[in-house]
Amino acid sequence: MNAAPNGHLLDCRNLHAYYGESYILHGVSLTVGDNEILALLGRNGAGKTTTLRTIARAEQPQLRKGEIYLRGQPLHGLPAFKAARMGVSLVPEDRRIIPGLTVEENLILAQIAKDPGWPLERIYEHFPRLAERRQQEGITLSGGEQQMLAIARALARDVSLLLLDEPYEGLAPQIVSEIEQILLEVKKAGMTVIVVEQNAVAALRIADRCAILDDGSVVFTGDPGEVLANEEIRREYLAL
Repeated sequence: MNAAPNGHLLDCRNLHAYYGESYILHGVSLTVGDNEILALLGRNGAGKTTTLRTIARAEQPQLRKGEIYLRGQPLHGLPAFKAARMGVSLVPEDRRIIPGLTVEENLILAQIAKDPGWPLERIYEHFPRLAERRQQEGITLSGGEQQMLAIARALARDVSLLLLDEPYEGLAPQIVSEIEQILLEVKKAGMTVIVVEQNAVAALRIADRCAILDDGSVVFTGDPGEVLANEEIRREYLAL
């Protein structure tokens, strides 16, 4: 097998994925560089979440054809827990905060991994809201604070590729702005981020590159500014 091209942390080649017999991804190919934020956009049902779950090696969808490489090492034959050990972390849309545990207990539980990531002190430095609420039960936080906790919990592991599914959904503009700043800090810390987001304008604000999916296929990759300036692309694929 060939290694990923130089400068690419992630290399997805010709991914064909299914939920049961439903054919969702039709040959998706993507590359993402080191310390890059990629906005993965498209209308509802375009295949964005399926792409993230395929990269993270979730049990569903099923990858029936295609290859995924992380720093040249194959992911496509691995289960999710081994992909996680290699540095892939998915923050799902539903956040999955553990009931009955405080903010700090959620973070400590994530740190029991073989290769822990950020220590609590560093997490609280970047997430001061969580520091203030460290003894509060995680599921009682506001939606924005739960999203921060979900991201922070991912960073408590040794992560090189952070996958975010709809991180801004239902959040007030001020909280969206705070999470944007956190993601820029994550990038500065040396991680690569893929953001799936219906709020395309917000995602494009922080992205280095953009990829657009339509009906399970990549129809555009390029500069975020090009998307914002191209009315035809925005109208046809993003409903903007």
